[in-house]
Amino acid sequence: MKELLFLIQIFSCFSLFGLIWTIQLVHYPAFLKIERIDFEVFSRFHSRKISLIVVPLMLIEFVSGILLLIFFPSIVIASNFLGIITIWISTIFLSMPLHRKIASGKDLAAIEKLIKTNWPRTITWTLRTFLLLTIAWRGIA
Repeated sequence: MKELLFLIQIFSCFSLFGLIWTIQLVHYPAFLKIERIDFEVFSRFHSRKISLIVVPLMLIEFVSGILLLIFFPSIVIASNFLGIITIWISTIFLSMPLHRKIASGKDLAAIEKLIKTNWPRTITWTLRTFLLLTIAWRGIA
């Protein structure tokens, strides 16, 4: 069971790691390039479609992280779960409100803030990916 949970955790984290870098370097900066007249439709389209990928992966990551922490507690697993909590807090309190704000129209300041405040999620998913790969490589979990 530990191995399966750990594989699920690695899969979800690694998937979100690749996705967040795409969002950070491509999608969010592209928001600045979309014409104001098309922006509201584009923003809503982006949020709806990206949620089809992000929401299930984040839920899988969260649940598998909790289960690892409950059944196989260690400082490394706890550190991993702290990263998950950090990402959720950043998503709920920074990213989601900014997405709601730009859903009603192009707001350059909000888009710039979205790009800037997405870095903590990007960095945290990156660090967690390397932590999980190190655990898998060394078998320290």
